[in-house]
Amino acid sequence: MKGIPAEKGTYILFLRMKADRILRVGRLGELTFRRGVHAYIGSALGPGGLAARIGHHLRVTGRLHWHLDYLRPFAEPAVLWYAESQVRFEHEWASLLASSFAESTPAPGFGCSDCRCPSHLLHFPRIPAMRDFLRRLPRRNRSAFRLSGICIADERVAP
Repeated sequence: MKGIPAEKGTYILFLRMKADRILRVGRLGELTFRRGVHAYIGSALGPGGLAARIGHHLRVTGRLHWHLDYLRPFAEPAVLWYAESQVRFEHEWASLLASSFAESTPAPGFGCSDCRCPSHLLHFPRIPAMRDFLRRLPRRNRSAFRLSGICIADERVAP
């Protein structure tokens, strides 16, 4: 997708699911995903940075590598927030979204097999406003990055 930098960074990919689904997700087993908005929080600190990682997530592929690959055939990308940074913010962002905006954590362990977070996938009634998210960040971290956003799908479509 044009406009996504090849720099390292952290991102939040908001996706819409039109129907409830029970999916088998690798070692996590069968999980129930509810209709509505889901957010996947991740980092892209490897080769190709944000452009490579998000580019992978935007494609539906038969190669199931990350937990999100199991969900993608049933969830359409809607909005992307990202920040270019060598620092990994995914854990803090997942915690903040879970405590301030999320309706539920549908898949414990999703996207966080390499950390102690409860989940990096959250369920929402709607996509939160970026300004509300930024206001809730600790002041010390607000100056550490510039959060950018891209609308991937038509926001007027109801979840």
